[in-house]
Amino acid sequence: MKTTLLILAAGMGSRYGGLKQLDHLGPSGETIMDYSIYDALGAGFDKIVFIIRRSFEKEFRKKFVDKLRGKAEIKLAFQELDNIPANISYHPDREKPWGTAHAVWSARQLINEPFAMINADDFYGREAFIDMAGFLKKKQTATDNQYAMSGYKLINTLSEHGSVSRGVCKVKDNYLETVEEHTHIFVSDSGKIVNRKDVKEKPLDSDSIVSMNFWGFTPGLFRFLDEKLRQFLLDNSMKLKSEMYIPFVVDELIKENNAVVEVLDCNAFHGVKI
Repeated sequence: MKTTLLILAAGMGSRYGGLKQLDHLGPSGETIMDYSIYDALGAGFDKIVFIIRRSFEKEFRKKFVDKLRGKAEIKLAFQELDNIPANISYHPDREKPWGTAHAVWSARQLINEPFAMINADDFYGREAFIDMAGFLKKKQTATDNQYAMSGYKLINTLSEHGSVSRGVCKVKDNYLETVEEHTHIFVSDSGKIVNRKDVKEKPLDSDSIVSMNFWGFTPGLFRFLDEKLRQFLLDNSMKLKSEMYIPFVVDELIKENNAVVEVLDCNAFHGVKI
């Protein structure tokens, strides 16, 4: 059974103004995503699915896909505003797709095996890929509802270059109980870690376990995801900016007893986001 890495990269074009402006970190122009792919291949992942936008497909193939030929099976899926469940309309002025849950849903026809999901612009560390690959390779069936999440201490995932989004978790006996997405975490002038929502600031524990969107799933997720995305769009499709995030989906599945999520401890310093 293959082990797949799903990389959410559809936002790259909009954030960077085109792939030519993608920041280079390594001595030969490597990006954060290059390091993630290298670590994943070394950990035994043998299939990579990229979620991108059609607007930069040609450039993306040249910059990333061509150099991976022969190293892994490579697939592309496309997250587009109009790629949604049938018979749902949306606001004509809407410009952005529908969030990370929508991105994962966009790959549903390309994945039939246990898979890990990461962001293209976060650095996770070699050990995290080894641990996740080990978890996925133990899957006896491709449709069970036992998932995994790489857990990091919040203090180790902050950026010096601005706020970050993290899923703040409640964990018991190495299993995830709840995860709440926080989209504006930063260090305040007083030195405290806070999350800003609207005009209010909520202090956060520096040792809190957080998700950096490194998840391990089986294809059984797509059945739930299809149902939840459809309902989300029925409720929000006329809004210009509403998005559906993967931590929201996972949190709901846990509460509904439709998923069990093991937290894979990662103590290293990570969280570089460009």
